[in-house]
Amino acid sequence: MATYQDLMSQKAALERQAAALTEQIETARRAEHSAVIARIKALMDEHGITLADLGRSKSPVKPAKAAKTGGTAGRKVAVKYRNTATGDTWSGRGLQPNWLKAALASGRKIEEFSV
Repeated sequence: MATYQDLMSQKAALERQAAALTEQIETARRAEHSAVIARIKALMDEHGITLADLGRSKSPVKPAKAAKTGGTAGRKVAVKYRNTATGDTWSGRGLQPNWLKAALASGRKIEEFSV
């Protein structure tokens, strides 16, 4: 029978593996998302299609309701940073996203991602 320490060690290893898999899944999703967007844009350009032709001028996302007390709570803020390779964005509020942390750790400057 395994000891408590052995089981905790196994649990920690599995949690690290799960975190790594989650990151791989997210990376693959972003890559597929970017590829699909690029393909859609290329097809639209090739056939001269605009957003108006599709019957949509904006994103189908419903606007957020303002909080009763703050008035601005829950509203989207403008994007300040964009990863041109993947299309990921960050408004500059809250914690830095993992893609930006990784880029900064590799020596890139935050100004390179400014919109």
